[in-house]
Amino acid sequence: MEAAKPENEAGRLATLHDLEVLDTDPEQEFDDIVKLASHVCGVPMSLVSLVDTDRQWFKAKIGLEMDETSREVSFCAHAILGKDLMVVPDVQEDRRFADNPLAVGDPGVRFYAGAPLVTSDGFALGTLCVIDSEPRRLNLDQLQALRALSRQVTAQLELRRYAKALNRTVARLQDIERRRDDFANLLAGDLRAPLHEFGAYLESVSTDREPDPVLAEALVRTTRRHLDPMRQLVAHLLAMADPENEGYEALHLREVDLTRITERAVQAVRPIAATKEIWILHGQGPSLPIYADPVRLEQVFMHLLFATVKYTPPGGRVRVTTEAASGPAVRLDDLDQPDTERPSLFTHLYYSAVAQIDDGPDRGLAVAKRILDVHHATLALSDRPGQGTSLRVVFPPVPAVLETLAAPAR
Repeated sequence: MEAAKPENEAGRLATLHDLEVLDTDPEQEFDDIVKLASHVCGVPMSLVSLVDTDRQWFKAKIGLEMDETSREVSFCAHAILGKDLMVVPDVQEDRRFADNPLAVGDPGVRFYAGAPLVTSDGFALGTLCVIDSEPRRLNLDQLQALRALSRQVTAQLELRRYAKALNRTVARLQDIERRRDDFANLLAGDLRAPLHEFGAYLESVSTDREPDPVLAEALVRTTRRHLDPMRQLVAHLLAMADPENEGYEALHLREVDLTRITERAVQAVRPIAATKEIWILHGQGPSLPIYADPVRLEQVFMHLLFATVKYTPPGGRVRVTTEAASGPAVRLDDLDQPDTERPSLFTHLYYSAVAQIDDGPDRGLAVAKRILDVHHATLALSDRPGQGTSLRVVFPPVPAVLETLAAPAR
C-alpha cells in the first residue's frame, strides 16, 4: 500500500532540497549513527532514509546494498506521517506491507522500526530506521535510543543548513564592506567634479540670468560621462539600507538560560550513553542568562555530548557542569578510568573544532565550532593522562553580547 502524502508536503520537500544533502557522498558522522543503531537494536540493517518527491534515498546505510528505492514501496514514507516511532513487529501481519516488494523480495523485510527526522520547523524529512529479516520487538531502552539517535541525525542536518546560512551572512557583510569602500571612492573621486558643476549651473539659474549655454553643454557632457557611476552610487545606498543586510538573519537570538539548554541536551543524549554503559554525571547548576539561538545551541551541545559518548570507551564517565566563574560557561569532562582504554575525544575536538582542519575527523564538530563562533563563545581544550579530556565553552554575559551586536561591522 502506497503511503499518503503529508499535509505539509510542499514545505517538507522545500526544506529537504534546501539542505543540499541528497545524492552526496557518505559521511562518517551519519555512518557512525546507523552502525550504533544497528548494534543497539540488535538488527543487521539500519538506514538514514530521506524521502524525496518520488524516491527514498539513503544518506547512510549498513547491511543493505541499494542506495535508494521508489517512494511507492517505502516503509519510511509511512513513518514520516507521524511524529513518533513507527514499529512493525511482523510485516506479514500488517496489511500495509504484507505484499510490499521489499518484503516479498530482496532484502526480505520482516521487521521495521523508523524514527522520523522531524526538523525544528515540524517537517519530517525521512527516518532513522532499523530493519530485520525476522520478526522481533524492541525493548524500552532500544526504543528510547532509536529516538535519541534520530534526533542526532536531525540536529546534524539542521546545523549544516544553519552553517550555510551563516556563510551567506558573512559573504553579505563582506560585500557591504566593499560597497562602503566603493561609496567612499565615488564621493571622493569621480563624482566630486560633476557635483561641483551641477552646483555652479543651478547657481547661475537661480540668479534670474540667462543660462550660460557653454556651462549647460559642459553639464550635459559631464552628466553623460558620470551617469553610470551615479547609478552605481544609488544602488550602493539602497543595498546598504536593505534590512536583509543586517548580517544576523540566520540567527534567532534572545535571552535564554544556558543551564536549562545544557540540561535538555544531556537528557537527549542519555539514552545513547546508556547503550554503552556510559554515565553522564550532571547536577543542577545556577541560572546563567546568555544571548543565543536556543534551538541551534541545544543542537550544538547535543552533538558535542554525542561525540563525547561516541569516542568514550564503554563503561566510561562524562561530567557536564555549568558555571559562572569567568562568564557563563559549560564544562565537559571525559574522565579517564583506571585500567581502561583512554578516550579519543581530544584528537577529534582538536582537529575538527579547534584547529578546524579541512579534512578533520568529524565535520559535525567543525560545524558546531562555527556556530559557537557566531555566539561569540570561546573554547578551552585540555587533556591530561589520568584526568581525561576537558572542554570549556565560555559565553559573554548578556550586556556584552548586545554591545557586540549593536556595533557597526568592521
